[in-house]
Formats: sequence, C-alpha cells, structure tokens
Amino acid sequence: MDKAFDTLQAKGFLKAAKKAERVTGQGLVEGYVHTGGRVGALIELNCETDFVARTEEFKKLAHDIAMQVAAMCPLYLTEADRPADCEAEASAACLMTQPFIKDPSKTIKDLITDTIARTGENIRLKRFVRFELGG
Repeated sequence: MDKAFDTLQAKGFLKAAKKAERVTGQGLVEGYVHTGGRVGALIELNCETDFVARTEEFKKLAHDIAMQVAAMCPLYLTEADRPADCEAEASAACLMTQPFIKDPSKTIKDLITDTIARTGENIRLKRFVRFELGG
C-alpha cells in the first residue's frame, strides 16, 4: 500500500510540474479572522478557470492557506523572495515551505500540488498579507 501511495503521489507531482507554466487568471481572495478578531489574513489564490475557483475543494484550500498565514506569520511567499541576510530559517519564514498546521507532514507547497493533481489545473498562490491588532 505504501509503495502504491508513493507511486500515485509521484504521478501527481509530475502532473503538477507539467501544468506549472499555464496561466492562472481566475481564482479568489480568501480572508480569515482568528477568534477574538485580533489576527487576520488575506490571500490571493489563482487557478486557470472560474469553474475550479468555485469548487468546494479550491475554497477549502484557500481557507486553509489563509488560516496558515494567520497562525504562522510567514514573512515571505517563497525562498526566492527571502533576502540573503534574513536570519529566520526558510521553513519558518517562507509560506510555501512551512509545515501545514493541520498536517505537519505536508508543506503548503505539497498541499497546493496535491490539489493541482486532483483538479487538473494549475494553482498559484500569488500573495498574502497578515494583520495583527496593534502590530
């Protein structure tokens, strides 16, 4: 079973890699405000068609990523955005390399790649912002 799972996961990653260059002109902006209203986050998650953007799976992905931003306070989207003089470790400072709060065995990049494999469309996290009261 483990070997079959690994094989299917590898196929999913290959599919995602092939779709990486496709244009992502649709999507949605998702917001999350943590209980108490002291911390919030907004993200822009893009996909190829509005059909996929309206699916529950895509909306759940966007919500989970917005929750991740609010909880983990990433500074940069990817390692390429992280300056060389940044003292914070990439796995903590970069959203795409952070362990997912609901399943630490996956990163945010893995989460997006899995969704790409299931939907058959390219998905790209374009930007995010985090707000904290008094910050």
